[in-house]
Amino acid sequence: MLILAPALVRYDAVDIFGWRIDTAAEAWPAVAVGVLVLAVVAYLLTALASAQAALTRLLLDPPEARLVAAVTELRRSRVGLVDAFEAERRRIERDLHDGAQQRLVALTMTLGQAELELDDGPALDLVTRAHALAEEALEDLRATVRGIHPQVLTDHGLAAAIHELADRSPVPVDTDLHLAGRLPARVETAAYFLVSEALTNVARHSGARDAQVHAWVADGTLTVTVVDDGRGGADPARGSGLAGLAARIDAIDGTLDITSPPGGPTHVRMTCPIGPT
Repeated sequence: MLILAPALVRYDAVDIFGWRIDTAAEAWPAVAVGVLVLAVVAYLLTALASAQAALTRLLLDPPEARLVAAVTELRRSRVGLVDAFEAERRRIERDLHDGAQQRLVALTMTLGQAELELDDGPALDLVTRAHALAEEALEDLRATVRGIHPQVLTDHGLAAAIHELADRSPVPVDTDLHLAGRLPARVETAAYFLVSEALTNVARHSGARDAQVHAWVADGTLTVTVVDDGRGGADPARGSGLAGLAARIDAIDGTLDITSPPGGPTHVRMTCPIGPT
């Protein structure tokens, strides 16, 4: 209205917010005021739009620093969970080794002594049978303890533990390991159980004649591969073993890749960054 005052005043007096304009001479100052008001309004609208855009970005797109901090905290918490899980695993292993296993050893010794004291007859037969069952239970418990956390891995590291797995495998296994020194405990544990699960699957399901285990460290990354010449067709979705290993490896920022076409060969490959010990 202020800007249009010179044109409007030719027909009639103009009253704008209590300001009465009767002549063209009075209208031109109103034009200047109108231009100033228009500029102020445009500036305020621009400032309001900028504030709304900034608020939208804040709500929908957190700053990069906050995202980086959130990712870092998430990784730290995942590593902490893995470490806590391994600590609990070792506690259970110690309890079984120092408790139940020692009592079973004492039981087998007592039954063995009883066999020497008894004469031939039904009682001796029962004690002999009990002795054999106790020894079987002891062997099963020892296998369970090794499966929970093998002592050779704790004492001598990943290379020695893989060699032990290869020696126990019913399928011949060639090893090619380039591992100088110890690795972080969580990395060694994940790699050990990967090799253990893979060799178990080779023996049970693949029909392979031989297998190979390769492991090396390069550019701060551990790579472990298990290869067999079996029938192939391995699918992590069909069993919990490899799927559980994939979750364990993912928790320490590693990756698990499985290539197993029908007819073989099967390649199981783990890559994992080596963080601080």
